[in-house]
Amino acid sequence: MSIDNSLAGDQALALMQTLATWQNTTTIILHGGCVFEFKGVFPHGKLAEGFYNLQGNGNGFEGHINLSTIHNIRFQSREHRGRESHAFVFEGAEKAVIFKVFLGRDSHGVLIPEQLAAYHSIQSQLTLPV
Repeated sequence: MSIDNSLAGDQALALMQTLATWQNTTTIILHGGCVFEFKGVFPHGKLAEGFYNLQGNGNGFEGHINLSTIHNIRFQSREHRGRESHAFVFEGAEKAVIFKVFLGRDSHGVLIPEQLAAYHSIQSQLTLPV
């Protein structure tokens, strides 16, 4: 199964604010041939000095996202290691992947149903309230 549609990059802020209200997710950052992974709640943030500043409060994932570099947010739906997998893929210029946020799983490895429903709802609307 492969569905490939996307949100405009100007929807990044609204999507990240939505993700911060979900349970655990998995954030993947690809850089220099390395893969960095964070499993946990995507942090809330605030706009300041041209960045969306993730506030993990010293626990977990923190950082500074330059929203102007996000040109597109692609929906990625496919099997991974024999299991259904869904992610929001934040892309920069020329479709270069900046980071991905995968839907979370429960203790049995099952996708969190509320996240899956929200993912499909966002995908069907292709927009988020700002």
